[in-house]
Amino acid sequence: MSDDFELDTDDLQRRMDGAMSALRTEFASLRTGRASASMLEPVMVDAYGQPTPINQVGTVNVPEPRMVTVNVWDKGLVNKVEKAIRESGLGINPQLNGTIIMLPIPELNEERRRELTKVAAQYAESARVAVRNVRRDGMDQVKKAKADGLSEDDQKFWESEVQDLTDTYIKKVDQALETKQEEIMQV
Repeated sequence: MSDDFELDTDDLQRRMDGAMSALRTEFASLRTGRASASMLEPVMVDAYGQPTPINQVGTVNVPEPRMVTVNVWDKGLVNKVEKAIRESGLGINPQLNGTIIMLPIPELNEERRRELTKVAAQYAESARVAVRNVRRDGMDQVKKAKADGLSEDDQKFWESEVQDLTDTYIKKVDQALETKQEEIMQV
């Protein structure tokens, strides 16, 4: 029994990739000085009685570096979309033009940039915690196998594999955070 233990490192890696993917999505929603269609992804519109992602009620475009437009398909939803954007906490003041909502992206001031770097750091810490939770699950599997008769050498080998994988992903999170913070602080 003890010799045929094989830790599913692919599963652990897939779960850590999921944490990185979630981090990238959260970083994309952070507003830097440039316009990006992804910054509207977290905005939900109360459409047809249920919360709906903004990209399912209209077309999101970036016609110029400091402007995002939302072309709402249903005229009846224009005000609801505008309200959802206004209340989203993005700090953007929507301007109506028929069924098109224009979102001029203001220049970020120094204070707002510092706040955004702190938010980015919080997102990164959440990703680190997710990676560590996957590490804990892997270590628990190794401990369970040890109780089932896994040799001490094999236990040390699998624990170091899990730790190496964890270290790699923590490093990736730190690099992504550093890159995002540089992007935010860039004037």
